[in-house]
Amino acid sequence: MAPTAKNRMRPPGIRRIKRNPLKQTALLYLREALLGENYETCAELIEFAKEFGADRFEIESLLEDPRRMPSL
Repeated sequence: MAPTAKNRMRPPGIRRIKRNPLKQTALLYLREALLGENYETCAELIEFAKEFGADRFEIESLLEDPRRMPSL
């Protein structure tokens, strides 16, 4: 069987990652809310992100981002 253009593009065993624009947007809005310290909207944004397919580790990594310093 001759390789097709699709098969030549990526090595065997490499999965193609599908990007979900709604999930990415929800995570981006969550990040912006966290950086802007708009905590009252975070719960709703987390639910949106989960609804659109965000994994637990993706949300937790935003919540535990060391670059966010609490204002004193």
